[in-house]
Amino acid sequence: MKKILATILAVAMLATTFVGCGGGGDTASTPTDDGSAAAPEITACIGPEPETLDPALNKSVDGACYAVHAFEGIYKFDENGNTILGQAEKVDVSDDGLTWDITLRDDIKWSDGEPVTVDDFIYSWQRAASPETASDYANLFDVIEGGADVYQGKADPSTLGVTKVDDTHMTVQLAAPCPYFDKLLAFPIYYPVRQDVVEGNDSWTQDPSTFIGNGPMMLTDWSHKESITYVKNPYYYDADKVTDSTLKFILLEDDNAKLAAYDNGELDYVFQLPVDELDALKEREDFGTINEIGTYYLAFQTEKEPFNDPRVRKALTLAIDRNYIVETVSKQGEVPAAAIVAEKVSEGDTTFREVGGDYFSTDPADYEKNVEEARQLLAEAGYPNGEGFPTFEYTTNTATLHLGVAEALQNMWKEALGIECKIAQQEWNVFLATRPAGTFEVARDGWIADYNDPLTFLEIFKSDNGNNNCHWKNAEFDALIDQAKAEADSAKRFEILHQAEDLWAEEMPGAPIYYYADTYLKKPNLEGYWDSPLGYKFFMYCTKTAE
Repeated sequence: MKKILATILAVAMLATTFVGCGGGGDTASTPTDDGSAAAPEITACIGPEPETLDPALNKSVDGACYAVHAFEGIYKFDENGNTILGQAEKVDVSDDGLTWDITLRDDIKWSDGEPVTVDDFIYSWQRAASPETASDYANLFDVIEGGADVYQGKADPSTLGVTKVDDTHMTVQLAAPCPYFDKLLAFPIYYPVRQDVVEGNDSWTQDPSTFIGNGPMMLTDWSHKESITYVKNPYYYDADKVTDSTLKFILLEDDNAKLAAYDNGELDYVFQLPVDELDALKEREDFGTINEIGTYYLAFQTEKEPFNDPRVRKALTLAIDRNYIVETVSKQGEVPAAAIVAEKVSEGDTTFREVGGDYFSTDPADYEKNVEEARQLLAEAGYPNGEGFPTFEYTTNTATLHLGVAEALQNMWKEALGIECKIAQQEWNVFLATRPAGTFEVARDGWIADYNDPLTFLEIFKSDNGNNNCHWKNAEFDALIDQAKAEADSAKRFEILHQAEDLWAEEMPGAPIYYYADTYLKKPNLEGYWDSPLGYKFFMYCTKTAE
């Protein structure tokens, strides 16, 4: 009965807040039943059709943005990018950093009014860590005692080191001190889901009546390849601060279509803009940038010839003119990258990049020198002047930025090395499946930090990691990652992580291109929006005023 009432409530809320198609320039409001004006609809485009809305299965930044609106973890992020308590009332950490004592708030509820309990968190973490769920992020539970054995299928999920004290109190035993565990507790893989709606229902995210969340907003409609619609969750403990507007995410991949919709007044916010329009758009007052902690790189399918040869991978990496790409193709303020760990990742009072340095020069004056080294490496691999090198396929999704980068790479490799590649474009959902399946030769890739630590970039190249799109396997590298995760001394831990990145650069399973920056347009009358260097965009506290 409670679920039926919740569904009726959701439909009623949608009816009283829905303004109609469009949004950006339309500030008219539809009267509610009591005669007052409903808040105007907010429309935003942060990406195309997501692969899933299940927080345990999501593996994209846009998917994580949808998750933070509908779910919440023990911690959440504030407007300054810091973790603050979310579903928890308090968290006490033992002096050795190994035991986390968590007390939940006594006023947290699901979007159907049912209370959120410790059992929900324990079930969800065991589910996400289980190999049966096949989450690409299951490895993030190996910081918890027993977690590595669980996600590797060596132990039952019930052995995960989480103990229920009562309905609002649990303890978490870590395998080793983890300086970023609070960040993990704010990450979607650690969000709770409801066992009674998830078990035996693979389509639970498709229906608003079963898409039960514990976050500030709740789903009222998912019109596939068109839109995802949220309204305020009336049972959220901080509901008074949540927008009264309907939040409608418009699902578009084509950057020109996004811009047209924004300029036509159909969107209040649009993320990622047409590259060929950027110079003019940067002059607009509604233009903004997000300086993310991330690295745009190419994934080599290291199990396929000739990309199983590190000399080939290094040759293709060195032949890339990164300055041309960031200055002429992408033009969003990116920085040429010569390592996989992004430049803004912290190491004590400095950054990991300041300590570790670059693995090759990105100085424009050194490009020809890089090309000469690339030609030598290719010759050593058996392809002098590119002779005999097979024509290969470079796979990317259809956004204009990525096509522009693909065409630049195609020309650089031909001119510098005498080798040919064809460009294969795929829709976003297809592309997301192609990389982990390994059905490509070279593919566009990228990583936005899940937390501010070098491990978030390095661990994805571990042999058993679900995000290891390069399909690279190196036992020495794996051992270094495991060693770093078990090391309690911070200085020693960073030293081990530098060794791991040194080995990565020696093998070069991927080719770093640039450190991320992204662009957006936001209507001046949309207030309360913020974003995060980790890629999140927050609309749940937005208000939209008359222009």
